[in-house]
Amino acid sequence: MILFCGYANVDVVARIPRLPDAGGRVHAGAIDQWHGGMGANAAVAAARMGATAAFGGAVGAEPVDRAFLAALSAEGVDVGWCHTDTAVPTAIVLVTPDGERAVISRDDALNGERLAAGVRRLADSGGGWLYLDGYRWPEAADILDATPGADRIGVFVDLDGCEDPAAARVALDRADHATAGRAQLAALFGAPGGDPAVLARRHATVLVATDGADGWRLARPDGGSVRGAAMPVDASDATGAGDCFAGCYLAAIDAGADPVDAARTAAVAAALSCTVPGARGAPLRAEVDALLAGGAAAPDAAPAPAPEAPDDRVPPTRSTP
Repeated sequence: MILFCGYANVDVVARIPRLPDAGGRVHAGAIDQWHGGMGANAAVAAARMGATAAFGGAVGAEPVDRAFLAALSAEGVDVGWCHTDTAVPTAIVLVTPDGERAVISRDDALNGERLAAGVRRLADSGGGWLYLDGYRWPEAADILDATPGADRIGVFVDLDGCEDPAAARVALDRADHATAGRAQLAALFGAPGGDPAVLARRHATVLVATDGADGWRLARPDGGSVRGAAMPVDASDATGAGDCFAGCYLAAIDAGADPVDAARTAAVAAALSCTVPGARGAPLRAEVDALLAGGAAAPDAAPAPAPEAPDDRVPPTRSTP
């Protein structure tokens, strides 16, 4: 059982030839709306890998919110943990032809009270894994400390969104497993403090540092580390690739996989997610297993074919809040 407590978004995605300069203007080739959000995307990725996943984010009760939850339910994600007394935020995503993107988002309404309710329910139900993004710290540590039975909860942290080094240290202290971009670790901790092996040993956690097409590095609390290659693909949209990695990694850990095997699985899934548009391009477990069986994670692997993407676009008749 994995409870994903994190962002829900409706993404307004503009495909543009280049990112505009200050005061500049570019014309979009297309502007679409998709369902997104770090926590929700990761929950979908985990569910597609076969995990029992629930989403504990914060949305509302309007048509756009109901459509958002219906899309999660259709993926097998339990939305009965979700708070529906606010509104789903909107994010603006700019995507260039090489698949890179820039995101403009706003805070969600998953405050401490709502997060605490999910943590209590997870503990009372016997425990499981709790996914938290980087925006929830350091408050999440106090919530875990105050929750009876929290020792039955495994904590996974995707540090994306955390910009405060002190908050990041608290998150790593509480995490059993964590992921973060290599550039983010360098920005938070500098050198050599941002070295994954240093951080994993200092905070007694398993830390996976991802670096896009340059692969990943997993560091263990004993100081050992393993590097892995990214699977080369013809990327069209990297939106949600990190969320896919996090969800698939945690799904594999929940299923009992060794962390290195979990990272290899997640890396293949994240690469495949870049070959389809939108933030929820995570593949099914069978697709990933087939590629792994064929040696897809090797550095000289051939580009993978793009899987058929589920249509998770927001119906145009629904307006965003």
